[in-house]
Amino acid sequence: MDPSAGRVGILGLGAVAVDDLLFLEEFPRPDSKMQVKGRERHRGGLTGTALVAASRMGGSCAYAGSLGDDELSAFIIEGFRAEGISVAHVSRHPGARPFHSTILVDTHARTRTILFSAEGVVGADPSAPAEEVIRSARVLFVDHVGLEGMVRAAGIARRAGVPVVADLERGDSPLFEELLGLVDHLILPFEFARGLSRGTDGPEVARGLWTDRRAAVVVTRGAEGSWYLSAEEPGRVFHQPAFRVDVVDTNGCGDVFHGAYAAFLAEGMPVARRVRAAAAVAAQKAARAGGQQGIPSRGEAGRFLEEREGEASRREVGGGAA
Repeated sequence: MDPSAGRVGILGLGAVAVDDLLFLEEFPRPDSKMQVKGRERHRGGLTGTALVAASRMGGSCAYAGSLGDDELSAFIIEGFRAEGISVAHVSRHPGARPFHSTILVDTHARTRTILFSAEGVVGADPSAPAEEVIRSARVLFVDHVGLEGMVRAAGIARRAGVPVVADLERGDSPLFEELLGLVDHLILPFEFARGLSRGTDGPEVARGLWTDRRAAVVVTRGAEGSWYLSAEEPGRVFHQPAFRVDVVDTNGCGDVFHGAYAAFLAEGMPVARRVRAAAAVAAQKAARAGGQQGIPSRGEAGRFLEEREGEASRREVGGGAA
């Protein structure tokens, strides 16, 4: 079902990316010539990957960020449509583009060198989508790309009682603090969150980001799991361990966690269940190659949780290390 036909479950506004991977036997030396062993083009971006994860978890999703009429924008739109994500509210701008990266993959050393361009990147439109589109969403998903538009949309959403989930990795804009104050479901990677909170460990960092205006704060740290507190269980900090898997590729795991969390929030899942379920989806992604390609389906996620019942149980922690 096209989300534009009814109420949007998860509305995303931010970063989308096109990654061109070049596979080489080794990293090239200066002034050298080298044969490319393979090429692949993938889709990514904070919001882009989160929306794919949310859609695969059964969420009704729409992208309403800014794109142009170029080949890269068309590639992004084609991918969203293939995932059942509405593009009816995409804001079109001449010259707008997604992030574009050329990634040199050294197949011998197993390293990646990323050369990226932000030329033409707009992210959230400062005047779109329409207010009624934002108010009709069950969840608004924001990141740090196009902060003027993000602040506008988050303000509309909060006034309408729409939850705002954030995937933030940069705070160097004057508008960042304003957006941070509007987010009621704050999910941040540990290192970035630590800089904002001045805490030293997971529980301290989570507490340092809490305000009475938030519904949940989640601090993620890869294989170490996550720490969270919420309005559902006031004042209590919990540690959610990561599920153990044979790790193949962690690319995009954080974005997948965000998207799965947003989908489970939109369907009304309690915080303890949605954090655990999001951790399970991110773990499954880590066990598979590729960013968006490695995201499991809702059925696969459900079977994984059934098979791992009793594993990775949360526990309450204090202000010290978990």
